[in-house]
Amino acid sequence: MSHSVPATLKFAVDTGEKPATYPKLPMDDPNRDTGKFEDRVLLIVNGREVENELSLDKEGFLLTDHVSSISDFYDENIIETTYYGECIALVKEFTGADRVEIFDHTYRIQDPVKREKLSTGAPVLTVHNDYTDWSGPKRVRDILPEEADDLLQNRYVMVNVWRPLIEPVLTDPLVLCDASTMADKDLIASDHIYPDRRGETYRVAYADSQKWMYFPEMTKSEAVLIKCYDNKTDGRARLSAHGAAKLIEEPAEFTPRESIEVRTIAFFDQQ
Repeated sequence: MSHSVPATLKFAVDTGEKPATYPKLPMDDPNRDTGKFEDRVLLIVNGREVENELSLDKEGFLLTDHVSSISDFYDENIIETTYYGECIALVKEFTGADRVEIFDHTYRIQDPVKREKLSTGAPVLTVHNDYTDWSGPKRVRDILPEEADDLLQNRYVMVNVWRPLIEPVLTDPLVLCDASTMADKDLIASDHIYPDRRGETYRVAYADSQKWMYFPEMTKSEAVLIKCYDNKTDGRARLSAHGAAKLIEEPAEFTPRESIEVRTIAFFDQQ
């Protein structure tokens, strides 16, 4: 496999005004996103060459072999009764957390016909991070309101478990930014406005220092863990950034990408 490949990534541009996304609108609705974006062609590094060196606390993500017992990932009942337990065990293994809660999961389907049939989202082509310093603790209060005051006193980490549902992944691969190559100035807080609530995410502005990676030809027996928020400010990675890339050289024939992403919060009994 080659060391790196060219791909198009969609970055945010800081205009000085806070942008917003309206997630309930269709992906192709021009009113879904406010703000400015720019496409850049970058070389994305083959993360398989360093996969054994990656960690949640340094780069902010890692790749692991993980064979699931699930055969039908679109059976919501099985996902919640069985797959959630697998993801909890996986996050505990790599974080050492005492408790892991899952609050939702999302599908991304590249094929527009299947996507409409199943009412799912498409791969997100804008690079981003799911939480900010404002929305991280707010999410804990939203999910566990009666326990939040106590839980927020200790360390907690938000980790997404990303898995492809087709194999191999040949298009729209997941790309991830090495957290150690990002700076605070690269992050642009963006409102996520729902009919009944408001959230906040980080869009990402381009910087020369950033190092972006992907894992070529991922299979269903692999998972990526992505750190999206860590309340600890001791020098370890607090978050990474991710999205889908458009490879410049896509194969002529391929199965459109499908994936499931489970969102977790890992809690620690100690600071």
